[in-house]
Amino acid sequence: MMRLYSNLSDVELVDLLKSGNQLAYTEIFERYTRVLLRHAFRLLSDHEEAHDVVQDVFLQLWQKREDLSFKTSLSAYLYASVRNKIFNLLSHQKVILRYAESISSFMVEGYNIIEDQIREKELALIIEKEVDALPPKMREVFLLNKKDELNYREISERLNISSETAKQQVYKAMKILKLKIDSFLSIYPFL
Repeated sequence: MMRLYSNLSDVELVDLLKSGNQLAYTEIFERYTRVLLRHAFRLLSDHEEAHDVVQDVFLQLWQKREDLSFKTSLSAYLYASVRNKIFNLLSHQKVILRYAESISSFMVEGYNIIEDQIREKELALIIEKEVDALPPKMREVFLLNKKDELNYREISERLNISSETAKQQVYKAMKILKLKIDSFLSIYPFL
């Protein structure tokens, strides 16, 4: 019986296939499977993926058998179907790859943001601690200048000291704090 089908042309097999003839389908499968597998493997370099693509093409051929219409030939239709399936597969893999890269990037950046926030808080605590450790008068002048944003003249008027003394106190406080902060930044140079 199969010998009879092997003598049929592609056009005759397609006509039988459209009417649901399973033997015609089997003959088409036997006739084109190997060449389509080679074609798919040449494009994918993966036997398993090539096999899956060709299986999908033949499954689709059977499912759409009643609506089949070719502008060229059965072989051209099958080759184009394999090519399109491979393009869809590669496109899907690229989407997955881009998605995986974006997640990976987000995780790294998110991790860095959290790390940076932790280090900034640590630095803020160190600065606060070192400001508290300044001699009381120096701390008061420093906070009036840096926190309350008073200039040296305003500080001198408020504390009844000279502007030059206020300036010297702020300078000395900055020098002390810089030493402490520099040691912290040498541990975390990216801050």
